[in-house]
Amino acid sequence: MARVKRGFKARRRRNRMLKNASGYRGRRSTLYKTAKMAVYKGWIYAYRDRKQHKRAYRSLWIVRINAAVRLLGLKYSEFVALLSRAHIELDRKVLADIAVYDAAGFARIVEQAKKAA
Repeated sequence: MARVKRGFKARRRRNRMLKNASGYRGRRSTLYKTAKMAVYKGWIYAYRDRKQHKRAYRSLWIVRINAAVRLLGLKYSEFVALLSRAHIELDRKVLADIAVYDAAGFARIVEQAKKAA
């Protein structure tokens, strides 16, 4: 059986990994072994932080809604309960946006939720 040197396939795999590591500092961008470890670690962080990004935005929306609702004499948890009883199905992202950019409209939503309860 003929000997296989694997030049093309191995080089292509290594170059693909080094391309993913371009922009890293020092040996992490030039040496295959360290670049591979850095890229894998980067992928782990990216996967984790995609979830944390969503979590951070949700907590920001809750803080904004809570601040706007407290000006109108309610707590956040009470407001969410009133919304569900009033069958108002706006998510936290939209509610926070309305609370920041349209205070009068947000006040109308709160009044509507209070009436339905």
